[in-house]
Amino acid sequence: MSSNFYQRFSQQSYFKAPVDALTIKAIDMHTGGEPLRVITQGYPDIKADSLLDYRRILKQDFDHLRTAIMFEPRGHADMYGALVLPPFADKADCSVIFMHNEGYSTMCGHAVIAIMTLAMQIDWVTVIDNQATMVIEAPCGLIQAKGEIIDGQIQASFDCVPSFVTAIDQSVYVHSLKREIQYDLAYGGAFYAYVDASQIGLELIGKNHQKLAALGDEIKRAVIASSDAITHPFEADLSFLYGTIFVEAPLVHQVNDESNEDKLLESRNVCIFADGEVDRSPTGSGVSGRMALHHQKQEMTLGQSMKIQSIIGSAFIGKVTQLIDYGPHQAVIPTITGNADVCGNNEFIIQTGDPLKHGFLLR
Repeated sequence: MSSNFYQRFSQQSYFKAPVDALTIKAIDMHTGGEPLRVITQGYPDIKADSLLDYRRILKQDFDHLRTAIMFEPRGHADMYGALVLPPFADKADCSVIFMHNEGYSTMCGHAVIAIMTLAMQIDWVTVIDNQATMVIEAPCGLIQAKGEIIDGQIQASFDCVPSFVTAIDQSVYVHSLKREIQYDLAYGGAFYAYVDASQIGLELIGKNHQKLAALGDEIKRAVIASSDAITHPFEADLSFLYGTIFVEAPLVHQVNDESNEDKLLESRNVCIFADGEVDRSPTGSGVSGRMALHHQKQEMTLGQSMKIQSIIGSAFIGKVTQLIDYGPHQAVIPTITGNADVCGNNEFIIQTGDPLKHGFLLR
């Protein structure tokens, strides 16, 4: 037994990485319970002409870094990441690559809310009169983000890219249900199939998350195999179905009894995305697509808001802020608002001799 163990322990409790190891630094956060690993250091310097080009190179040549920090033992099957980069677009403050268990996303609202929040907390942006703004370049386009300090807490919001509907009241056969169900297709920075939850016989609550994940993934694959409406008007790299969103019908909450116009719609949705991930937040890009859907169905008007809860009860506020023509589509610009918190700082060490250095998953 070493009599001076605790003396040595107190003097040196930081592990210094070997010279041949790769170190990746990150700040861990969550937005409404959905994790986000903001990668700040350690990725290679990749030369690319655009953010989508960078994303292609990353996927082709450096995907082992994604699996190393998203998968076990450093992460888990539902981990999410955001790699912050210099901007490619002149109007942007930074660009961001989003990553998860399946690969790379085109848009992530919960990550935008988290990055805006972090930017104000860590002095990446200038805060004037308790407010700050930044432009985040995502693979789907430029995202206008804003943060405001209210009662000592940061509330973050963003104006999403033009969001639009490509199909309504479509049907697909679901083998596990042994029948057809109806769905809508909409884009809010990524494409989703929206399914009325009353069709599936499952409450949108935490204890059903495994059943919802399996069913959402099955529906996603069935829609991919049968639909030709998953097409972005300008960019082929954005033309893929990201997930399935189960939706509860909106309820009307009267905010002001003296005015029939002052109403807040309330709803819940659960997003199953990537390779069967269950979003703990209401899903910012999914809420953006919902704004387009509800507006097209005349269930929401310009300027109206909806509070949408997640599977764990956290909430985003979605608002139809602007109407815009976007290629062949009548689109909306939605504004999504939420809150994020920092969980901690991480320094990941990837040692050359580690046989599991690139990660693994058990589900």
